[in-house]
Amino acid sequence: MLIFYGHPFSSYTWKALIALYEKDIAFDYRNVDPAVPDHMPELRAHWPVGQFPLIVHDGVPYFETSIIIEYLDRLIPEPRMIPADPDAALKVRFFDRIFDHHVMAQGQHVVNDAIRGPDGHVPSIVDGAKAKLETIYAWLDKELAGGGWATPHGFTLADCASAPSLFYADWVHRIDEKYENLRGYRARLLAHPSVSRCVEEARPYRAYFPLGAPDRD
Repeated sequence: MLIFYGHPFSSYTWKALIALYEKDIAFDYRNVDPAVPDHMPELRAHWPVGQFPLIVHDGVPYFETSIIIEYLDRLIPEPRMIPADPDAALKVRFFDRIFDHHVMAQGQHVVNDAIRGPDGHVPSIVDGAKAKLETIYAWLDKELAGGGWATPHGFTLADCASAPSLFYADWVHRIDEKYENLRGYRARLLAHPSVSRCVEEARPYRAYFPLGAPDRD
C-alpha cells in the first residue's frame, strides 16, 4: 500500500491529499505530528531535509507536491489532475505555480514572521508579503471571472494547489469583498468534498496557527 507522510494542518499536505481523495487511492497515513514521534524519523530516512508531504510506493519515495500528484496520475489515470493535452497541461501547471509561489509562499512569509515572535518581527517582510497578496488577489479575481475551477479543464492540479493556499491566505490577509470572483472560487473550493474533508481533518489542530485561527471556515 502507498504510504503517505504529512500533517493534517499543513497546506502542502492538503495539496497532495486532495489529489489522493479525488482518485480514491487507499494509503497508509503516517501523521508527522509530535504526538506520533516515530513518523518523522521514518520520513527523514527517505528525505533528510524532512519536508512533507512525502509518499512511498513500492519502496520508492516521491516528494514535492506537484511531482507527487503527477505520479498519482500515472498510478490512477482518472480523474486526471494534469490533462493529457499539452496546452491544457501547460495552463494547469501555470496556475499550480501561481498558487504555490504567489499565494502560498507569500502567506507563509507572514506566518513565519509570527513564529519568530516579537523579537524577530520584520515589518518590511510582513508588509511586503501582504502587498504581494493584494496584487495577486486582484489578478486572480480577473482570471476567475468565468466561475468554475481555476482552469477550463475541470478540477485539476491547479485546484489542489489553490484550495490550501487560498484557505490560509485569507486567514493571513483577508480577501476583500470587492474580489467577488476570487471569494466565490474559494467558497466553491471549500464546499468541494475532497477539500472539505481536509478542512475537517485539520480542525483539531487550529490552535497551531501562530496568528490565531479566525472563527470562520
